[in-house]
Order: sequence, then structure tokens, then C-alpha cells
Amino acid sequence: MLRFEDVQITQGDFTLRADLSVDPGARVAVIGPSGAGKSTLLNAVAGFLDIAAGRISWDGGDITATPPAARPVAMLFQDNNLFPHLTVAQNIGLGLRPDLRLSTDQRVLVDGALDRVGLGALGDRRPGQLSGGQQGRAALARVLIQRKPIVLLDEPFAALGPALKTEMLDLVAELASETGATLLMVSHDPADARRICPQTILVDEGRAAPPTDTAHLLDNPPPGLRAYLGN
Repeated sequence: MLRFEDVQITQGDFTLRADLSVDPGARVAVIGPSGAGKSTLLNAVAGFLDIAAGRISWDGGDITATPPAARPVAMLFQDNNLFPHLTVAQNIGLGLRPDLRLSTDQRVLVDGALDRVGLGALGDRRPGQLSGGQQGRAALARVLIQRKPIVLLDEPFAALGPALKTEMLDLVAELASETGATLLMVSHDPADARRICPQTILVDEGRAAPPTDTAHLLDNPPPGLRAYLGN
């Protein structure tokens, strides 16, 4: 279980509070108005932001002070964070070893990840030679190969067209189900949440609320979310 215990995250004059739990293997959307703190919440889980109070725990163990690289977390950003001078296979291999000194077994894992996301024949290409959707698949493969129990998605498919975004969302859901990973996904699009996340954390007015049923929340939004959605 991922647990936020009386967590307070402060950045300048902005404060976000969270006291909630996310069940193992849950797929949870994180939605709310722009600037409400959705990415802040994910960055705190990943260890990129310090928290001012409280603690974050996973599987009963306190990870509040754990360095980002040692946390049970893999994160996919909106820009995919692919290195243009490396091949697709090398970019994926970074998920296993930052120095890319991969063993034979690790190279087999990279090839398997490429195949799993439909890029089996493109491992030798550079990211600039791929389409936007293919780049997203490569970044997702790097997350997949890490086999971390917590996967964080910070709007990685926001720039894709509707059909391609749907394809990527379905792939994420499929991979999360296969690995049993706990998924937290920031999205501005309620349709994304409805599609793959049975639960949703609403971030608004300085607070991240406990996960609730996605359909019920979006069908009966509180005033702040209703204003944001334009309902």
C-alpha cells in the first residue's frame, strides 16, 4: 500500500496536504484544476520534492527520506525524457543501468521490452527517427523494464491525437495489469481517467483527497471540479 500520512508539501506560498492510501495494484487518476498540485503530488512520491511534514510509506516502509533512485518508483514524464544521441534500445537500457554496461541477460530484457511495446525492429534507431507515438512507446518500455511496483505518469500522452492516446492508455492499463504495478496518472482529460482508472484522487484547494470511484466523481463533481470541467 502507498500511504500519505499527514503529508504537507510546501513550495513558496503554495501548500498541498495529503492524508490518504492507495491500494497495491490500483490504477488511480490524479485530476484537478491547473496549478492545484497534481504533479507536485507525484514528484513527492518519486522523491523529487521534499515534504515539509508527515511521511510517505510503501508496503509499510517509510520512504520519505529515500533518494529517488532507490525508491520503488518509475516515472514517465510528458516529454518522454529520451536522449536524442542514444538509440532506442540504449534509452530503454538506461532503466537497468545508467552506464549502459548491460549483461547478456539484460540485453535480452531490453529486446523483450521493445517487442512488448511494438518496437522490436526499431531498437537501433534514434528517438528523432520515431513518430510521437513510437517515442511514447519507447519511454513506456523504459518504465516497464524497471519492474518497479509504483508507476507514475505525468501526462505523457497529452500531445498525442485522440486515437493514438487511446492506444497508449490501453497499453499502459494492460502492462500495469500484467505486472501488478500501482499506477498514479495525472491527466487533464476526464476521459483518460474514465478509460483506465477505476479510482481518482481529486487535487483541489490545497488538498489531495483519498481515492474515490472515478465514474461517481466525474458524474457528480464538487463545485471546484465542476468549474474546471466546465459542467
